[in-house]
Amino acid sequence: MKKRRLATLTAILVLVPLVAAAPGRPARTAGSGPGDAARSAESTLVRGVNLDTVTIPELQARMKRGSLSSFGLTLAYLRRIKAVDPRINAVLRTSPTALRQAAASDLRHRLGRARGPLDGIPVLLKDNVNTRDMPTTAGSLALAGRPPATDADLVEKLRAAGAVILGKANLSEWANFRSAKPTSGWSAVGGQTNNPYVLDRNPCGSSSGSAAALAASLAQVAIGTETDGSIVCPAGMNGVVGLKPSLGVVSQSGVVPISAQQDTAGPMARNVTDTALTLSVLSGRDTVRADGSPSLTDAAGRPGTLRGKRIGLWRLPSLGADVDALMTRTAERLSAAGAEVVEVDMPYQERLAELEFPALLSEFHRDIDAYLATRGGPRDLAELIEFNRTHPRERTCFAGQELFEQALTAPSTTDPEYRAMRAELTDLSRRSIDEVMAAHDLDAIASPANPPAWTTDCARGDNDVIPSSTPAAVAGYPSLSVPAGFVGELPVGLLLMAGDRHDAELLSLGAAVEHRLDAWRAPRYLPSTSSSGTSR
Repeated sequence: MKKRRLATLTAILVLVPLVAAAPGRPARTAGSGPGDAARSAESTLVRGVNLDTVTIPELQARMKRGSLSSFGLTLAYLRRIKAVDPRINAVLRTSPTALRQAAASDLRHRLGRARGPLDGIPVLLKDNVNTRDMPTTAGSLALAGRPPATDADLVEKLRAAGAVILGKANLSEWANFRSAKPTSGWSAVGGQTNNPYVLDRNPCGSSSGSAAALAASLAQVAIGTETDGSIVCPAGMNGVVGLKPSLGVVSQSGVVPISAQQDTAGPMARNVTDTALTLSVLSGRDTVRADGSPSLTDAAGRPGTLRGKRIGLWRLPSLGADVDALMTRTAERLSAAGAEVVEVDMPYQERLAELEFPALLSEFHRDIDAYLATRGGPRDLAELIEFNRTHPRERTCFAGQELFEQALTAPSTTDPEYRAMRAELTDLSRRSIDEVMAAHDLDAIASPANPPAWTTDCARGDNDVIPSSTPAAVAGYPSLSVPAGFVGELPVGLLLMAGDRHDAELLSLGAAVEHRLDAWRAPRYLPSTSSSGTSR
């Protein structure tokens, strides 16, 4: 590196600690008075950019022109976290190096060495994704000590792409695989995450903090994880976009597991464009044009057409009359845009429901033991159960750890009984999608991603039997939630499913659906609402 460039970089990195806050806290906001500072920090406008609606390609274009810096963008998000997050409690911690990462990105941009569309873009990670420089807890006090020794593979990819690792998001503790009656969005480490649209309503789990933070515009992108529903339900319930990729598209190395047969990390954002660009980095697959935009649009940058697309609608009336009416309106809008919407039903769902949970118990015991062996703290599931028994803070919202206890005595994954279960699960789940798509010549299957958010209640637990995510989750096929509309003040997502490794095609269709429905609106942080959602 030339001396002048080295001097510039050194000056930037020396300056950053002077404006950064203490480790784990965002920078202080300057203003002419406390009221002005608070209003400035809560604003979604940054140098003419509206954080609520801006896309990554638009941000990159401004960075290239020099009208916006990653440092300024990152600082704006840190200020919003400090000002807004106390209402929703979505962000566990911010990175003490976030502004340094941003300053390094700005230098790369000035030297014409930007690493791609995520260079300088602030990203939040769900706190079950390993980071070498911040704690990774899965929401549990058992892992709240020393950080992991290495980054998760997906974090290495994000860093290599120049993304700014902004911090860690709260989650449902152990990804909602501890208690038979959990409360989504609660962890012993982070407390309860609230739904930004209505604060006494639940954000769904387990990527609760990732979705709620995006709804509140506290980061440009977030990473979630899913075993069955933990990306697509929070995305739908918080009015954002979430992709559960095909199994194996994103490495699961360094992510706290439930089941290697179903687990995957995936991107979440406020729009399909940013979701697709993030997937291109997480997967290591180049799906980006020379101008930095994803391959979702035509040459003029417009979403692809819905004309001629065939979409099967799986209604799920069990989610309530209001949701069913919204699905009817959604189908009418897609039909008006030229899509052919046909009513379908998904076979084998009762059998999948019988088999999935017992299989996951066996897989969790195997996979969590292997993960705990890499960390300080409890060395296996038996020690983890004992830890929870002896730490009262682990029981402040709900006391149970029935799933842990059942997993401890579940059949081994070498047992013929387990092997038969998983083989039948894989076969029936794939057939449930493949057969319906073939019978109706479909491009995708659509269903509601979630009901209206229920009230959060530690004593009652969740009210979240939502079967729409299960076929794709068990099959390892991709699913995508995009905003469909509202029941009163509460968002509902449209879940799209497709065949194995059809992630790119699903994102392209999702971009067209998103454009046609145009259903997103900013949250108002209402304390409560009379909208339905307390029961179904």
